[in-house]
Amino acid sequence: MSKSLFVIIIGFLSLAVLPPLAAEEELVGTVSREAILEHSPAWAGIAASYRPDPEALEKLRGLSRAARIEVYFGSWCSDSVAHVPAFFKLLDLVDTPHLQVRYVGLPRARDKRAPYCGDREIARIPTFIVFLDGREAGRIVETPEKSVEGDL
Repeated sequence: MSKSLFVIIIGFLSLAVLPPLAAEEELVGTVSREAILEHSPAWAGIAASYRPDPEALEKLRGLSRAARIEVYFGSWCSDSVAHVPAFFKLLDLVDTPHLQVRYVGLPRARDKRAPYCGDREIARIPTFIVFLDGREAGRIVETPEKSVEGDL
């Protein structure tokens, strides 16, 4: 057997035996904060080191009616890595029963996002949508103008 044929056979055998080297699995669909942190443990450290604006936090603590926030993010997205953990920190510090949060992971492929977005028209991520009294009251799209807490 020639040396080149031997190398080709070994190459095919190693492909059959070794697990494929795949990109990190994307987190998609409605997920919990715990699932996000299990998938991306580094986000916990980012959240812990985030220092939100105390004045904006006080305004959020003063929320007197129910609000729902839907967070559309990509576990693979650098803007999500920056802003979703900051949002986690805000929730911890505000600690109000008036906020309900839903997290929705989106795939990298734009043409595969529609089933997860419904009628929400998500163009860029992360997108934080705030609902008051069942109606959309505002959005933070991709990058906050001031900060996550300041824009909320």
